[in-house]
Amino acid sequence: MSKELQGLRVAILVTDGFEQVEMTKPREALQQAGAETHLISPKSGEVQGMNHDKPGDKFPVDKTLDSVSAKNYDAYLQPGGVANPDRLRMIPKAVQFVKDFHEQNKPMAVICHGPWMLVEAGVIDGKNLTSWPSLKTDIRNAGGNWMDQEVVVDGNLVTSRKPDDLPAFNREMIKLFSHSVSEAEPAGAARKHR
Repeated sequence: MSKELQGLRVAILVTDGFEQVEMTKPREALQQAGAETHLISPKSGEVQGMNHDKPGDKFPVDKTLDSVSAKNYDAYLQPGGVANPDRLRMIPKAVQFVKDFHEQNKPMAVICHGPWMLVEAGVIDGKNLTSWPSLKTDIRNAGGNWMDQEVVVDGNLVTSRKPDDLPAFNREMIKLFSHSVSEAEPAGAARKHR
């Protein structure tokens, strides 16, 4: 198995109500590629995944939002689910976390309802992206160019619409995040000694 993301640290931001497969499948792909992933939440303990509208599994939180900064990570993953980004976008620290990744020019992978966080953070003006179709108007109103495609890559941002798009989303996410590793190669040794 190729380890093209060896040494890369990825923040996965969730709270109760995230679409389970939109966290577990990308996380698995990242870990198989050698990345270190942290499930970050506004609360400690566990977070509740969802299988559409039915409760799924609970997952242990690795780090609370209060204890981390975008500076601690190389890339960002935002799963969807209706409740997850809707709750997160009401938390100023969560919105700032997303804004910080954008301002630090770090790659972000966002799926389904996840782009609500990008809208709230004000970071999509002029960007091409996709999402669950119900976000189309919100994205356009925020200055984004919404596209009905399984995966859209624009600069440091990769987006997809839904769980069916996960194979394409994971492929493009790994490709985008691997650029971050190759660009940071000289600092890679320092990163591994954290």
